Amino acid sequence: MPKHFDPTRNLLRRFGSGGAIALLFIVAFELLIMISPFALFFYSLFNPILLALNQSPLTRWLTAFFLPHMTVPHDKFLIVLRILGSVLLIGGMTGFMVCAAQVYLGKIFSPGIATMGLYRILRHPQYSSLALAALGLAIMWPRFLTLVLYDVMLFFYYVLSRDEERRMAAQYGESYIAYRNRTGMFLPRPVESIFVQVGGYKGNTPFLRVVAGFAFLCVVFVSIGFTLRDYTIRSLPMIRVNSVDVICISPVDASIAASLVPAVLADSAVRIRISKPEDDPHRRVLAYFLPVDYVMQGMIANTGDEWKLFEQHTTIKMIAEYILHPFAHLTRGRVGHLAGTIPSREMYAMNAMKRRVIFVEIQGNGSPLVSPYDDFRINANRKPLFFVDVHLNTADILQVRDTPSGSDWGTVPTPMF
Repeated sequence: MPKHFDPTRNLLRRFGSGGAIALLFIVAFELLIMISPFALFFYSLFNPILLALNQSPLTRWLTAFFLPHMTVPHDKFLIVLRILGSVLLIGGMTGFMVCAAQVYLGKIFSPGIATMGLYRILRHPQYSSLALAALGLAIMWPRFLTLVLYDVMLFFYYVLSRDEERRMAAQYGESYIAYRNRTGMFLPRPVESIFVQVGGYKGNTPFLRVVAGFAFLCVVFVSIGFTLRDYTIRSLPMIRVNSVDVICISPVDASIAASLVPAVLADSAVRIRISKPEDDPHRRVLAYFLPVDYVMQGMIANTGDEWKLFEQHTTIKMIAEYILHPFAHLTRGRVGHLAGTIPSREMYAMNAMKRRVIFVEIQGNGSPLVSPYDDFRINANRKPLFFVDVHLNTADILQVRDTPSGSDWGTVPTPMF
């Protein structure tokens, strides 16, 4: 056993590392779980945590989202960023599996220090690969909670790596020390040396200094998240019609919404359901304008059992689409995800002539709401009211239906945009 090796401390580090990593991937994979038959079981355990965080203004931001998930971004930067999330996830998981195969095959055919492949330039390429994959997931399911857990995961990776390197140096001596001196820990040595010079994280860095460094890194991550959130909100395809704020799921629908929503608001069944929001400075009405078969509409309101994706048994298909085709879940509707037959294509053609408008009441929770951007304030309260289906060409109202409070997933905090 190497000198100064403490089995209890090592077990705690590994348990803490594994727990942090598992929690990160559980949170980041939330969307994939949401569309699986295990959603109800998952939220029976996880939703109390989200609701507890959602109770206080001090922690409610952790459940909020910082990048668009329900709208198709028309901003090129946001489009590239979302595609990058899929690339990082796929690339990171591929790198992890390649390195894992190399390590375990090496134990059989070439025992000793792994120095081939990515191990030629990195000492912990598996950790680096998982970090890239987790960053991709944080982009794809962008809760602030995911960012915080991502920083915790990186911290445990660093602590665990230092412990592993001490044991490797004790076991292999000068040969490992020479290997360590010519390679980077998580990044190529020339790149990593820049961070070492700035942060001073060498092998003998005091533990409290490491903790302070990662706490600062967490602040940086969260600050970037809030910056991206503000950028996202400012770039949303929104219009103002009478006293109602209208957000279009697809940017190309903005001009259509401008002509159809006034006809919707003029309908008597709609007027009696909407009191004038200008009468109350702490209240606004937000309308989501979307294709009638928009597959993620259950995140906005409970519009019917067919949009409870965890009951549709198409989990694998939707997961593949979500990762490999970043915007398919936003643009292809029911025909792309919940069916694939000739009748569904015919239904798709019929649905193409309709639009759905979901009305949501926004309460300022004691603070005035002065602009459409305040509709997405983290501490504002949201209450789905009803939805309207309207014909695209004739502007005829096809149906008006009240919705229960909450979304298809009940009280689970869901994306706002």
